[in-house]
Amino acid sequence: MARPLRIQFSHAYYHVTCRGNDPRSIYRDDRHREIFWQRLRGSLGIYQAILHAYVLMGNHFHLIVETPRANLSEFMRHFNITYTGAFNRRHRRVGHLYQGRYKAILVDKDSYLAELSRYVHLNPVRIRPQKEKSVAEQWRVLEKYRWSSLAGYLDRSRRQLSVKYEEVLAESGGTAKKYRQFIDDGLREGYETPWEKVTGQVALAREEFVADLGKKMAPRLSRREQPSVRAFKTIEPEKVLSIVSRHLKVKREDMAQRRTVFRDQRAVAIDLLYRYSAIKQREIGQRLGQIDYSAVSRERTRLRERLKEDRGLERSLREIESILDQR
Repeated sequence: MARPLRIQFSHAYYHVTCRGNDPRSIYRDDRHREIFWQRLRGSLGIYQAILHAYVLMGNHFHLIVETPRANLSEFMRHFNITYTGAFNRRHRRVGHLYQGRYKAILVDKDSYLAELSRYVHLNPVRIRPQKEKSVAEQWRVLEKYRWSSLAGYLDRSRRQLSVKYEEVLAESGGTAKKYRQFIDDGLREGYETPWEKVTGQVALAREEFVADLGKKMAPRLSRREQPSVRAFKTIEPEKVLSIVSRHLKVKREDMAQRRTVFRDQRAVAIDLLYRYSAIKQREIGQRLGQIDYSAVSRERTRLRERLKEDRGLERSLREIESILDQR
């Protein structure tokens, strides 16, 4: 299997999130949140990372971080280890606090920084029962919410030294008043979640940004990381299905039957559609047997196990990948 693609370069911007294990709350009270914030500030200083926005929720957090020194991995490793250690010592516990590794999406700041900041700042009213409230009530929740950078964007006197506000403000009108209107528009009119625009689970960016990044990254990757460059390729779903059908010698309509006997072949098609066509699991399910999006995820998991058992199936998958990589 390919390693996850770690894209690091000077002054890269990321949306970073991490969830609690089980999903356990990662803060049990405000003292925990203060410790979290202290450890975060410390790590920002040590690794000279820049924080543009943040919100702490019950079992997860969101950060928008810039790394002038191209060191996101080191910064996040240090931060997560130090906070986990502090949490465990306080509660005399051992073991993992987080649900696996943190997730980081590279951000094209010129196109998505402001939009992403709004998504981060509106998290406290995107959960029940807050999202059922009126706009006025949601504003009261947001203005009272202590564990977010929003207050500093709305009121200069409430700014924190560890947050850099200027760039997000510049992308959303330049003033606190205009940023407030930007947030209000999101509450009243709704807004698109930025994750619908993520390319290959790697970058929230314009096509030109992604294409340029793919060219720059490919020569720097190890052999095990090279397959991850596929995240920057997008091939029409019909073309992927046509190649799978021809190579595996199975008709597309046979793979698309809900209770197909060609389950392995369909799993290969599902996996390749997901990785090469950048379409959502729901759409993949609709194309292949009208199966639920959760079933699509399960089929990809099952395929990984089948590849360990069936060398012929693994060889066929690699051959199709080779064909798709040349397009």
